[in-house]
Amino acid sequence: MRELLIISGKGGTGKTTITAGLASTGPAKVIADCDVDAADLHLIAQPHIIQTNHFYSGQRAVTEPSLCTECGLCREKCRFNAIDEHYAIRPEHCEGCGLCAFVCPAGAIRMTDRLCGAWYQSDTRFGPMVHAALGIGEENSGKLVTTVRTASADAARTADVDVVLTDGPPGIGCPVIASLTNTTLALLVTEPSRSAMHDLTRALELTRHFRVPAAVLLNKADMHPGLADEVRQWCADTAIPIVAEFEWNTAFTKAQLAGQSLAEFAPEQWKGRFEHLWEALLTRM
Repeated sequence: MRELLIISGKGGTGKTTITAGLASTGPAKVIADCDVDAADLHLIAQPHIIQTNHFYSGQRAVTEPSLCTECGLCREKCRFNAIDEHYAIRPEHCEGCGLCAFVCPAGAIRMTDRLCGAWYQSDTRFGPMVHAALGIGEENSGKLVTTVRTASADAARTADVDVVLTDGPPGIGCPVIASLTNTTLALLVTEPSRSAMHDLTRALELTRHFRVPAAVLLNKADMHPGLADEVRQWCADTAIPIVAEFEWNTAFTKAQLAGQSLAEFAPEQWKGRFEHLWEALLTRM
């Protein structure tokens, strides 16, 4: 099984648009959206949810008022200010450390599994899709990313397909690391801007740390010709191939507004380009 991960380092480079274009072309595949903190691939893929699965991670304290003696020991010991003056738990403050339950002499506090979000198994016009949504203010997105990747691999085996296409999170933090480890190839989507070049450098360092082969797609290449040349020179100096260059085009926005990929919205202009991109990527995978 081969997994292609699309990441960017910097947000706003067109990562999800590129993923959608690849989803609507190329070989049979399972699609995974690992941008669980701010998922948006579903806006284009329009998945039909077949199964919803709860995502639990960590624990949260719960009080039993009938047992509470209001001794105040739990509130005194909690360093996160998660217990109010009525000895009720403030869920948004609770870190799930369990100290309050440990010190409560009346056994009025218990720890329960923390519901942090959900992940979904869906059908789309592009093929099976696994995606997720982290709850508001919840943590452990890296663990949810791992859950999505595991489920997408299982879905690929069930569907007897060889390719998993993953839309990764922006940045280089825990969710990206969880998306990147043991993948076959990382496609770094960048643009000719100072911030994008800075984050491209960090993203490449991450791929090399985990020994994952990488390639670059230079998006909006005509936005700043001088900086585009700097990106090309940097890629040459660091021996990372540029597999495609896309110019800035209003079709990117129009396709999103239409709920379509670029290859669907303007097939005469974009379908062939994404097919060629797939050829270049599959050769490296």
